[in-house]
Amino acid sequence: MDLSDKVNTLLEDFIDAETIKSVVSFSKGTENNDATVNQIASMFGFSGDFCKTQSENENKLIQSFMHNLQLLIQKTWVEKSDIALKEQILYKLEILCKDTSDWAKAYTEFLSIIGNAVYLMFGQQTKSDDFCEYSLRIDPEFGIFWWYIQSLPATAEWPSEKCRNAVLLGMYFLANY
Repeated sequence: MDLSDKVNTLLEDFIDAETIKSVVSFSKGTENNDATVNQIASMFGFSGDFCKTQSENENKLIQSFMHNLQLLIQKTWVEKSDIALKEQILYKLEILCKDTSDWAKAYTEFLSIIGNAVYLMFGQQTKSDDFCEYSLRIDPEFGIFWWYIQSLPATAEWPSEKCRNAVLLGMYFLANY
């Protein structure tokens, strides 16, 4: 059984197969309909119409995300060698949250910020092949989030609305974590 099989088996202990399929089809670029986005949002604890609600409350979500992630990063103890990275993440986070007019650019920046923030929290372990499995075992909610983030392509030639959905879904989780 390879790592992806282990992760998929472990994921099935926490989320249903249909949701896993939704994340996979969304991340591979084949889906961006409201039903798929809502199913992914429900995986993060959201109930209702995510697309409609986030259109109405987007600024509030972005601010909650920014404040929660800032607090998490500021409270994370780091080695001296990582202080500059910590400051860089906080700077980029502020810029990201001030200007989301270009969702394709925001998508790439969001993934970079999240990847670096998780690195600050867990260190080199985030680079290991089994980090997703590890994160699912220590904190299933966070593990599911990390699996979602790792499922997304590093760069995407997606329409702006799909990039927006991908980012807002991740922001929603971290705004409420």
